[in-house]
Amino acid sequence: HYGSTFKCLWQICVVRLMDGGGHCSGRVEVLHRGQWGTVCDDDWDMRDAAVVCRELGCGEAVDVLGSSHFGPGSGPIWMDDVDCTGSESTLKNCTSAGWGKHDCNQTKNAGVICSGVRLVGGPRCSGRVEVLHGKIWATVCIEDFDQQDAEVVCREMGCGLPVEVLGAAAFGRGEGQVWTEELQCRGNESQIHLCPKSSTLKHDCSHDNDVGLVCADMVRLANGSRPCTGRVEILHQGQWRTVCDKGWDMRDAAVVCRELGCGEAVDAVGKAHFGPGSGPIWMNEVACSGSESMLKNCGSIGRVSDCHHAGVICSGVRLVGGPRCSGRVEVLHGKTWTTVCDADFDQKDAEVVCRELGCGPPVEVLGAAAFRRGEGQVWTEKLQCRGNESDILSCPTSSAVKHDCSHDSDVGLVCAGSVRLVDGGSRCAGRVEVLHRGQWGTVCGVGISTIAAVVVCRELGCGELLSINAGYIPGSGPIWMSHVDCSGTESTVKHCGSLGWGEHSCLHYYDAELFCSGMFKSVLTHGPHLCSGRVEVLHGNTLATVCDANFDQQDAEVVCRELGCGRPMKLLGAAAFGRGEGQVWTEELQCRGNESEVSLCPTSSVKQNCSHYNDVGLICSVLCFTGHTAVRLLNGWDSCSGRVELLYLSDWGSVCGASWDMKAASVLCGQLKCGSAVALLAADWFGEGSGRTWADIFDCHGNETHLSECPISSWSRAACSHKQAAGVICSGELFHSLRLSGGRECEGQVEVYFIQDWRRVLLDSWSVSEASVVCRQLGCGSVLNFSSSSPSSPDQHSHMCVRGFNCSGSEAHLGNCSTANLLNLSCSSMEQLSITCSGKCYINLKTAHSSIRLVGSGGDCAGRLEVFLSGSWGTVCDDSWDIEDAQVVCRQLQCGVALSAHVPAWFGPGTGPIWLNEVQCEGNETSLWNCRYQSGGKHDCRHKEDVGVVCSGGKLCLQLLLFLALVLLSGLVYQNRVLRRGREHSHIIYGFRHFTPLIC
Repeated sequence: HYGSTFKCLWQICVVRLMDGGGHCSGRVEVLHRGQWGTVCDDDWDMRDAAVVCRELGCGEAVDVLGSSHFGPGSGPIWMDDVDCTGSESTLKNCTSAGWGKHDCNQTKNAGVICSGVRLVGGPRCSGRVEVLHGKIWATVCIEDFDQQDAEVVCREMGCGLPVEVLGAAAFGRGEGQVWTEELQCRGNESQIHLCPKSSTLKHDCSHDNDVGLVCADMVRLANGSRPCTGRVEILHQGQWRTVCDKGWDMRDAAVVCRELGCGEAVDAVGKAHFGPGSGPIWMNEVACSGSESMLKNCGSIGRVSDCHHAGVICSGVRLVGGPRCSGRVEVLHGKTWTTVCDADFDQKDAEVVCRELGCGPPVEVLGAAAFRRGEGQVWTEKLQCRGNESDILSCPTSSAVKHDCSHDSDVGLVCAGSVRLVDGGSRCAGRVEVLHRGQWGTVCGVGISTIAAVVVCRELGCGELLSINAGYIPGSGPIWMSHVDCSGTESTVKHCGSLGWGEHSCLHYYDAELFCSGMFKSVLTHGPHLCSGRVEVLHGNTLATVCDANFDQQDAEVVCRELGCGRPMKLLGAAAFGRGEGQVWTEELQCRGNESEVSLCPTSSVKQNCSHYNDVGLICSVLCFTGHTAVRLLNGWDSCSGRVELLYLSDWGSVCGASWDMKAASVLCGQLKCGSAVALLAADWFGEGSGRTWADIFDCHGNETHLSECPISSWSRAACSHKQAAGVICSGELFHSLRLSGGRECEGQVEVYFIQDWRRVLLDSWSVSEASVVCRQLGCGSVLNFSSSSPSSPDQHSHMCVRGFNCSGSEAHLGNCSTANLLNLSCSSMEQLSITCSGKCYINLKTAHSSIRLVGSGGDCAGRLEVFLSGSWGTVCDDSWDIEDAQVVCRQLQCGVALSAHVPAWFGPGTGPIWLNEVQCEGNETSLWNCRYQSGGKHDCRHKEDVGVVCSGGKLCLQLLLFLALVLLSGLVYQNRVLRRGREHSHIIYGFRHFTPLIC
């Protein structure tokens, strides 16, 4: 056998390629529990192959093969339904049906062909030639490389025919070894290692002579009107093959355009838009993330026999150096991007460029390298567009340029955006609409992800996402997008995945609506306190003053409200708080006075000139409020503990501990959705801050929802060092991890997971209500008794005394109780709290584990895992999920043992919040809440990663009861028969008498 065992000389080998005739091709086999086994070819694709090739150090994946192409294997079939993302370091880290779980046989073994050669330093299918020799990549000398060698390299790389062989280190000097043999390929070999070689080199060679190679692309666009449009075709084993349009979207199109160097994807088309192709359909249901370097690296289902062909329209022009739909104009000439001279570009040319890029109409044409000087060539022809062309390459051109042009004259262009929010009161709020093929249409709110909404707010320069709604502002016209799903890296929502342009089953009643935080904010500067001063607008990182002629009482109402500074007291003109610097705001606010922030106010362009002598000033109410715009907790053990910091303008600063109390801390915890305040701590717990220290004294009542609602009784300029910075611990996630220690499942000393360890709770002001909540949270029925016990070790940081709980007794967990006003780490009481609950085994099990459930299977013991937190059901992300976590779920639900460790979205994706992430159970816990986890909705997961669990069967106690009932019934029937025969068998009854104590 030929296998890739050479890779295992210095490390444990867990994957190998067998019977492929070389090191880097063959049947895939994996080592599990000391035995080699095969992999089933179900769903086997290029992403899976890429992981195998990378793990073996075998270059790029060239091909994936199934149906036991390299012969059938033997032994167990270890993996089936493999689903790699492509970034894993080993195949064993990829998702699969589970070790040894399959519906396969040895005639369906998966295979891989990796390349023993690579091209380095150039774009796809071009670069410096390097050959794999053992485990080392070696460059090749130009004198030892000819056209036949080039044909084999291009073929092995899955590229087209050789275009050019280049010497003199055209793609840079390599490093390490130079190949010591001369290749003598005939030109028809499939891989470089099959070529004959000669070791009798007649010359010395250095890296100055490294050979480079340019092959033709492996993807092409056929039957289009210009080079960057057409039917997508992919080269495989020397034959051009088509791609099915099922599931084809803008993310797939973006990969094709990038691979071909064709600018942005403008449209993803199907239904054989560019005519039907010929030959086999090679890829079906392509699923690119959008970041792949080539189409072959995207996931797909494989070949189909009948399907419409996918097409792509890429732009032959691009805008560089600006935000979306603006920048320096560059035109694709051959394979080179060239800038355009401002003297050769007019309004009609601009209309065509904006149309081709899917943007709105031109707003402004800018000369003199407004978006910086470009590089490389300047376009040598004059565009003569009529303005109605669909793309720039369809415009007539004239080569009779009458002037010389340098990059100092590169033209720039600003087009209107292709995404907008309308009918919401400002440009940063309203119904989402996208421009496609010259027509505005809506986006269906069904299936739209939060990340997609974030992309829209960022694209519009509207700050952060505040909320997503649907149905309040129905639109008209086409519904262009549905089930929009973004990765978060897209520059426009139009590049995100969806069902396809115009593909939906939606009504305008469900049109998506977004509310973003706004692209600008108001601030008051150079006043005696935060609530008075010169009015300035913060736009990005730039502050601009406001003209007194463009600012009235209604505008002032909104500014004071946005800053949390009460009501306006006085408007002052003529630079009353000093003359500002920099820009003067170029728009006039037209607030109605009831808006919550200035970004929601209508604006209009200013008609008069205004200087800093006319800067407007404002004094808000004397009993003023804090003007910070954000809060955070730093250096804590989770997101709900740490040093308090406030943001004012663009400066984060810590808060002076002398100005901070439990009422203010409780408001902060509520604002951060972290429950209530548990403790105030000094800076030695969470480290000293840096930068500013805010000394304002908060006079919160404790019932405010936001710190900006709390008045400040004075504005203190007293010195406060970073050693006096305030720290807070909120209850947020503190009491979600709870257990009873002492050896019995529902009896023992109360412990909570806190400061990265389990801590025992001391008895202090504890009642039966709080004890009832503990039993309920643990799924242990009702409280039977609670008492004190002696501590095991009096250590300052291993015990804590929690006072001030105010539970009604009906809460699902301690974090839902109304207050936990004090966490005293040096509590005078040293009596530890012990609780005895009634236990977990009941005929009615609903309340015992009502905080988790399995849904979607029709039964109680299999389905998508959902947990109940903060008054609603949500799902669990599969990050770090394993069999130990599943065992705990099955145990808590009394559903036997776990049969599966990880079944992502097998029972369908959930809805609502994703409550838990990074669950880490040891496997012996009685409740999922006893495990470590991240909660509070903080994650980077999607519902397609929702955890599913399959347990072995029904509730244990119910099984026991049914079993015993059947035994009793059988015994009674038997006893009745015996009595009829006049015999007595009292020993049977005696046996039942001694059997019944087994009933739970």
